[in-house]
Amino acid sequence: MSEPMVELRGVTFGYGATPAVENINLHMHRGQFAGLVGPSGAGKTTILRLILGLLKPARGKVFVEGMDLRGKPSPCVAYVPQIETIDWSFPATVLQVVLMGRIRRMGRRPWANRDDTRAACALLERLEIGELAHRHIRDLSGGQQQRVFLARALIAEPDLLALDEPTAGVDLQTQENILHLLAQLNQGGMTILMTTHDLNAAAAHLPWVFVLNRQLVACGEPDKVFTPEILNPVYQGAMVVFRHNGRMFIGQEPHPHTYREVIPNPVPGERI
Repeated sequence: MSEPMVELRGVTFGYGATPAVENINLHMHRGQFAGLVGPSGAGKTTILRLILGLLKPARGKVFVEGMDLRGKPSPCVAYVPQIETIDWSFPATVLQVVLMGRIRRMGRRPWANRDDTRAACALLERLEIGELAHRHIRDLSGGQQQRVFLARALIAEPDLLALDEPTAGVDLQTQENILHLLAQLNQGGMTILMTTHDLNAAAAHLPWVFVLNRQLVACGEPDKVFTPEILNPVYQGAMVVFRHNGRMFIGQEPHPHTYREVIPNPVPGERI
């Protein structure tokens, strides 16, 4: 078997006294499409930042294509952040944002040349937002913004595409479109790792998942690891897993208390 493209060996990292992730052993091979899933605070974004080389492990090592990152960015990884974390007041057009992803290839040249601009426009057309090239980034919908930042990552021609919650804050149809687009990129040879809170989207679209809760709890195909035995302790609740028309659905059993048991005498029209 070939050397893993990404490997974490005994990785521990914390932002304070409590580890955010602890003793993580994880690997991905070239061509995989995988997701990091788990509850809030499980360490999904931390793992992504360690793989990007933005964080240095307190213990253990992170390798990307055989190189020990030691907290240094890898040139072969491109990143798509959560759109909620972006400052949309920044004065830039769609084309300018995409060309920011080309900076590493520009060398000492501080501006884009014709080849860079052609490559950016071709990517925007491929992502079906070519007509938005000269629009201000803040004027776009959430789904359009996500495609712009995906184009910015792809123009760097990475070996690994890392995405943090790429479907957060968008409607269901846009979520489906983004995940189908990522699947197409993966079929074209792109290695992809993404974080997600959405277990149902992960079950429907991701061939491989890593289940985290500060430690790596399980990994494998969603059909194998999305079970109540694995998910209940991770999410600290009773998880329901069932299949309908060949698809898997995951949810948490509702709290047994009814509305009137919690608010016994609600005032009509009163906001709770």
